[in-house]
Amino acid sequence: MLNFAPMLLEFFKYQGTGNDFIMIDNRENIFDPDNLLLVQKLCNRKFGIGADGLILIQHHPDYDFEVIYFNADGSKSLCGNGSRCAVQFARFLNLIDNKTTFLAIDGPHEAFVKEELVYLRMNNVTAIHKKDSDYFLNTGSPHYVKFVEQVNSFDVFNEGKKIRNSDQFKKEGINVNFAEKVDAGKIFVRTYERGVEDETFSCGTGVTACALVTGLLGMSSPVKVSTLGGDLMISFDRSGEEKFENIYLIGPGEFVYKGQIDINIQIKNNGNTSELIR
Repeated sequence: MLNFAPMLLEFFKYQGTGNDFIMIDNRENIFDPDNLLLVQKLCNRKFGIGADGLILIQHHPDYDFEVIYFNADGSKSLCGNGSRCAVQFARFLNLIDNKTTFLAIDGPHEAFVKEELVYLRMNNVTAIHKKDSDYFLNTGSPHYVKFVEQVNSFDVFNEGKKIRNSDQFKKEGINVNFAEKVDAGKIFVRTYERGVEDETFSCGTGVTACALVTGLLGMSSPVKVSTLGGDLMISFDRSGEEKFENIYLIGPGEFVYKGQIDINIQIKNNGNTSELIR
């Protein structure tokens, strides 16, 4: 039997409307961003810490910080809820005050905090594609938007999985959002997320996608959005038939707890040290 000396990693847990994340201060390069198997292990809710994703906060010479976001399966993307949590984590680390410009996988983002809500500026959207009565677009991550009735009782897992693994989207994957209009300025959204391969309580880029589609269909900004994990709001300017700019995803990013985990226990439980040690 192999003996493992303790290798403790400090982490912080944050959540944004029920979308939960492992946050790691990686300014000293303590975590190897290529160690995707370890990301998977830490995000596993039965054998690790458990989370929808893992976020590294890193130094960047041109920005306040850089966000490296991993889905639970180790794949990378932009995460709207995770980015808001990253802004709050950066405030905790005294990297920023109430305003910031940071780098994410889809480029730079601006954000500011007001009354503990994070106003995250998303990149412009220049095209919304229609397929029958459904829509797909990219808000930093690719999203499929389908309007349904009685979304509260809708089979999000099976119907979302079916679309995500369809011939058109199987290779790259797509997040699938099911939305229902609540009133003149509000929608309810549930999301099947690629990378998690399950329904999550909330998806920031997903609710943004749904709000922009409602804008395309005539709903005025800001659009209020309810999710299983709480309420968000999206504001935008429509600059063309399918073009939107000044898009802000507005909502909380909240600290849950901090802890330490012995990475070598993760290595031992995996049974393959070469894949987990950099």
